[in-house]
Amino acid sequence: MKCLALLCLLALATPAYAATPEQHYLDLRDRYIAKFAKAPENDETSKQHDAALKELTNVLRGLMGPITIKGLPAEGQSNADTLFKGDSGFGHLDGLGFASEGDKMQAVVTTTALLKHWLREHREDGMPQEIGAAFKSDRFYYQVIQDSAFAKYAELPITKPAGASAAVAVQGVRGNGDLKGPPHEIDVVAIQGEKVFFIAASDAVKTAEIPACEKVWKQMMAKPIDKKDPRGDITREDNAMNAYTACFAREAPSQGWYATAVKKAQSQLELLLVR
Repeated sequence: MKCLALLCLLALATPAYAATPEQHYLDLRDRYIAKFAKAPENDETSKQHDAALKELTNVLRGLMGPITIKGLPAEGQSNADTLFKGDSGFGHLDGLGFASEGDKMQAVVTTTALLKHWLREHREDGMPQEIGAAFKSDRFYYQVIQDSAFAKYAELPITKPAGASAAVAVQGVRGNGDLKGPPHEIDVVAIQGEKVFFIAASDAVKTAEIPACEKVWKQMMAKPIDKKDPRGDITREDNAMNAYTACFAREAPSQGWYATAVKKAQSQLELLLVR
């Protein structure tokens, strides 16, 4: 009996499990997703959805603390802009989102814990599960913001600040159609402490076609379609695109615009981490 009484006292003295701030956010988000999955489409549901996003935004603001990114609004909104699973844009990176007029520049601030959870949620989409690998994958840049596909053309060499544990810059093309063309967008992602910072500039730098890579593209597209492949034409184009972007990554450092692109990527990184 004495042992039983002692165990009861120890149980009472042991603090109950306390969810992390990130888990509190995720639990709230998931409850709303489940709720709206069963909700009818009407004005009342729309109002409730707006209120839910506002509540999630407030939770994220408390979690992230004050964030200042020059050229972007002082207060971020939920980067998850829809809680309806069937909506286009569902599943963006959980965090505070900031955008300039016309979305020419977009940023997201989150935590490493929320990032890791988001990577797991997108495992079946082909998202790498290791953070470093994800930052080098076009899947990350495709799904972090907007609803447009992203083709990564090259990584840009940036100098990681002493206070950052990771910093990656990529150059690419975003769109819903043909992704072949001069890449004008530069995306930068960095980790400082427990926070993750992402920024995308859609018209960051003017580039041009590289003749050697155009030749590679034409050679790949001239290959016969595999008749045994039901997606033969798409497979050929995918292979041509992979060869084209690989060529671009090799040839980019020798182009006249390359130094400007690297400088622009570095300046985007400094916008994120200078606080």
